[in-house]
Amino acid sequence: MTTNSNPEEKILYKDLSYQLVGLMMRAQKELGSFAREKQYCDWFEQKLKENKISYIRELRIGDSGNIADFDIDGKIIIEFKTAPFITSEHYDQIKRYLYQTGYQLGLLVNFRDKRINPKRILNINNLRNPAEHL
Repeated sequence: MTTNSNPEEKILYKDLSYQLVGLMMRAQKELGSFAREKQYCDWFEQKLKENKISYIRELRIGDSGNIADFDIDGKIIIEFKTAPFITSEHYDQIKRYLYQTGYQLGLLVNFRDKRINPKRILNINNLRNPAEHL
């Protein structure tokens, strides 16, 4: 039996996530902490295009009426917030999106924070076979 003792190999979509978080940090640096959510989304979308990152903006999730801010490369759901602080409802929202899409990873970011700190949220219900829910 072999085990993977290198934690870096266990990070889901490590390179893509790193690139996305870098763009989020640049968005806050350029737009500040008090822009509207739509302004951050517009800026982020432009940078995704410039970096040739495959995405869908405002992804409708089934018939639920839910809309995720971004689907990145059919792998990652991103939710942007401009709230005084992240609440359990925000976490529940992205968990619901992950469950409904079958995606394994979501990023939740609040641009009101003095320094952004994107939260990586895993879909523990679907870490083995992402194709089951599609």
